[in-house]
Amino acid sequence: MKITMGLTTWTEHPALINEQQRPVTLNEYAQHMPTVEVDTFFYALPQMATIQKWLSQVPSEFQFIIKAHQGMTLHQRNQEKGELALLFQQYRRTIAPLIAAGQLKTILFQFPPYFDSEVKDIEYLKLIRDWMGDLPIAVELRNNSWYRPGVIDSLVSYCQDLKFTLVAADEPHDTVTSVPFYLATTNPKLAMIRLHGRNRKGWDNAGKEWRKTRTLYRYNHEELGDLAKKINQVKPQPQELCVIFNNNSGGDAAPNALQLQKIMGVKFTGLAPRDPQQLDLF
Repeated sequence: MKITMGLTTWTEHPALINEQQRPVTLNEYAQHMPTVEVDTFFYALPQMATIQKWLSQVPSEFQFIIKAHQGMTLHQRNQEKGELALLFQQYRRTIAPLIAAGQLKTILFQFPPYFDSEVKDIEYLKLIRDWMGDLPIAVELRNNSWYRPGVIDSLVSYCQDLKFTLVAADEPHDTVTSVPFYLATTNPKLAMIRLHGRNRKGWDNAGKEWRKTRTLYRYNHEELGDLAKKINQVKPQPQELCVIFNNNSGGDAAPNALQLQKIMGVKFTGLAPRDPQQLDLF
């Protein structure tokens, strides 16, 4: 089983370059991590030229995990089916450069907490597969109803049928707004873990600083060691298991990723930067 690791965005990880005064460039990031999660697509679809610029700054082995647009994850409720279908078509056209380059690891559908295990939402998962064709898809569910006894087994089977990667989310697990950590191989090609941190107080704080405080957390050595054991024990083993660190409100994602890499004895290859003369930096 191949183990890969990455962070959310590339600019906000100064620990990678020992530099506190400026954002990290994508080219610099790609010298340390083999993949990155990009949330740009959730808010608005970027220009294809922007994606082509990204590709020019990373090695050919580098992979992108991109979020689905918020309309595609039903953060905007009451959309007409025809309107949704057009959004999916536009999304697929936009990401064509990533697909053509073979550098799309997966498309992450991170659903809102009110997306639950009722029939309409179960059927929507099938609709996503119909509209996205054979593109790689990962789903992160944030409603506890999916993980109830009698439901979780059906969910795993359903994801297997749809060839979806069911994301295992690490977060505070004893709150009404969280789901349990459930690591299962639903796609033989890719399993995925997203680490949000375990800041229970910040997770439940719905105030103005919620987005900052909820991921303010640094995993200790024991916690990372326990995670490494869970990764090594996953059955059946997928071809690849990717760990994404999202615990970065305090700049902890990169240090934790480097620490887990060391604990697991994982070394990433193919991280040599592009020739600076060939970089499209502007």
